[in-house]
Order: sequence, then C-alpha cells, then structure tokens
Amino acid sequence: MHTLLQHTTLDCGLDIVHQHTTSPVAYLGYVVKAGTRDEAPEDDGMAHFIEHMNFKGTNRRRACHISNGLERVGGDLNAFTNEQETVYCATVLCGDIARAADLLTDIVFHSTYPQREIEKETAVICDEIDSYRDSPAEAIFDEFESMLFAGHPLCRDILGKPERLRSYTTADARRFADTFYRPDNATCYILGNISFEKAVKMMERLWRGTPRPDGPLPTRQVPILRREPQLRRVNKETHQAHVVIGTQTYGGHDERRYPLLLLNNMLGGPGMNSRLNVCLREKTGLVYAADSSLTTYTDAGWWCAYFGCDTHDTDRCLRLTNRILRRFIDEKLSPKTLQAAKKQLCGQIGIALDRNEDYAIAMGKTWAQYATPYDPANLCRKIQEVTAEALQETAAEVFDPERLTTLIYE
Repeated sequence: MHTLLQHTTLDCGLDIVHQHTTSPVAYLGYVVKAGTRDEAPEDDGMAHFIEHMNFKGTNRRRACHISNGLERVGGDLNAFTNEQETVYCATVLCGDIARAADLLTDIVFHSTYPQREIEKETAVICDEIDSYRDSPAEAIFDEFESMLFAGHPLCRDILGKPERLRSYTTADARRFADTFYRPDNATCYILGNISFEKAVKMMERLWRGTPRPDGPLPTRQVPILRREPQLRRVNKETHQAHVVIGTQTYGGHDERRYPLLLLNNMLGGPGMNSRLNVCLREKTGLVYAADSSLTTYTDAGWWCAYFGCDTHDTDRCLRLTNRILRRFIDEKLSPKTLQAAKKQLCGQIGIALDRNEDYAIAMGKTWAQYATPYDPANLCRKIQEVTAEALQETAAEVFDPERLTTLIYE
C-alpha cells in the first residue's frame, strides 16, 4: 500500500519525492532531465554516452567499486536514457538504503569520465548499436520516430553514431555533465519503508554544503514541426516484413491523450482481445505479433501500430489494419463496449501498481517533467470520464488516413 506522496526541495535545488511502503525492499534513484532532445547537434548520442560513463569512476570510487557497491548486499543498480531524461535506479533492502543513496549521488553527480574508460566504453556502445541494428523489430521504431519528427531534436537516435562516439573526450563529457547534471535539474525519488523525515535527512547529509547552481536551467523551447505523411519501404533482406503505421499525437498536458490512451489499448494493448491481435492473429493467422503503442512527451507525442508478417502478406495486413482504424472513426461504441474497455484499462493500471520499481520510476519521472504527483487513481478517473463521442473525435483526428505515416522493412 502506498501512502500519499511527499515532496521537498533541498537548498541546492534538488527535488525529493517520497512515498512510504511497508515492503522490505526500497527503490530509489535520480531522474535527470537530460535526454537525446537536449543534445546539441555536435553531441550526438551524448546523453546515453554519459549514462554509461557515470558507472566508470568518481573521485571516491573506481569502476569495480561501483559495480560491486550494491551487488555485494544483493541489490541492483541500473540506468536508462530516453528522449526526455536519464534515469538512475537502485533496488535494495531497506537496511541498505543509505548505501544506495550515497553510491547513486556519487556516480550521477561526481563522475570523472577518465579517458581510458571512455575508449573502452565506446567500444561497448558501438557493439550495442550493432546488436540493435541486427534486430529490425526494434530498430524500425527509431527510424519511424525520426520520420515523424524530422528536423526536430526528438528525431535523434538515442545510441548516437559510432564515428561521433569514438571522438568523445573527457572534456566533452564534462561539458555536457556540467550543463545538465545539476541538482536543480534533477529529481530524487524514494519508495520504501523509511519515513519522509529520515529520507530527507539522509539526502541533506549527502548534499550538505552544495550551493544552488548559478545560471539558468537548460530550456526546451523548440517548436514541434508537423510533417507530411510518408510511405517508406526499406529493403532489409529479412524473411519477415516489419510494418509500423502511425502519426504525431498530443503532449502530456493535452486532455485528448485520455481518449487516445483508451483507443490505443483497445486497438493493440497487451490484452489478447485487442482488435489487432484478434484480427491479424486469431482470425486470419497472418502474424505472430501485432500491437500498438503510445509515447507521450511534455509537448508532443506519437502513436503507432506494429505488426510482423510474411513479406507476401504485408499489403493484406495493412488493409486489415486500416479497416480496423476506420471502424473506430465510423462506428460509435456502445455503452457496454465502452465500459468494458474502461474496466480493462483501469484493471491493467491497477495491476501495474504492484510492480513497485515501475511505480517508483514513474513517480520520479512525473515529478521531474510535470512537478506533480504520479496519481494512477486520477488517471483512472480521467479514463472513466471519456465519452464515446470523444473517442470518435480522437479517432477521426489520429487515425485519419491522410495523416498516417507508414514504414515497411521487407
């Protein structure tokens, strides 16, 4: 059971969000607002590069000490980068929470980026890029997003390009870190069996004497460009075709994201009764995987449907997918069908709350980007308020064939 979220801001500018649980396991981390959209053109892949390098040494710890810091007590230390932020997360027993907080603070804000480690880690990231390129079912989404947001920082590849990565130096890493890795550009989240007062005192000790940084915070005032729909076929010489169809959608402050969230779940959510799964897999046996996804940033978003099929079935699957989308536009849902869809989505949200690590990260990211508590109950209330008319209006806008972009790997 989660209590109400509590928040404070330290003198150095660091936001702390906390919720108490009775679980013996604690989850804590830092959300730094430094994603690929924040990179200058010459810093291609730098946000993800810094995420890797922050595990390679500080003034107090060598790389081997960092990798063993929580492992030796059975804990876990991890990180990931996306378009809007880099997240560093730790999972430990509550008795080791101070150890985790000290280690995280040291690696996130006091890394030294030694050149010898840069050269080794660059090779690791280049291998990651090669591995990713060998998986068309994953790589297609990055290329699709780059099509939707061409000319905008959101179009950048998170991993960067090998030739640019190989040129980075300690000075490059420090320049990026000095710009974005500052306490007033970060949120610390703590979920565990520790009181708010003790959690704040623990963090105050770690940040004692650190002044609030001078100068303004980095900004993201870059307008989102609406791109004309495209159809792109790419010869990948694969046995299976991979297809993505979608468009730009709404930002995180737009109320229209709620009917779209419900539409997306009905169309291709995790349930076996999703429209895409029933049509393309269960009824026709044309695909193994078919789903849809919705990505929301603070000021923009994008939706897409995906399926993988035999190359000779590509056009038929596209026709069936477009027919399903058209039905959402043309046919108003009955009250019974609408209520069942709402119940399914809110049930999925409720079950997801049992995954405390995901909940804790969502808690930190929501505060970092919106300065508001993560509130799944309010999310479900918003979903319950969605009308059949709002669903049709949203479908008519988002699923409009005249605005859909299609990318095919075959």
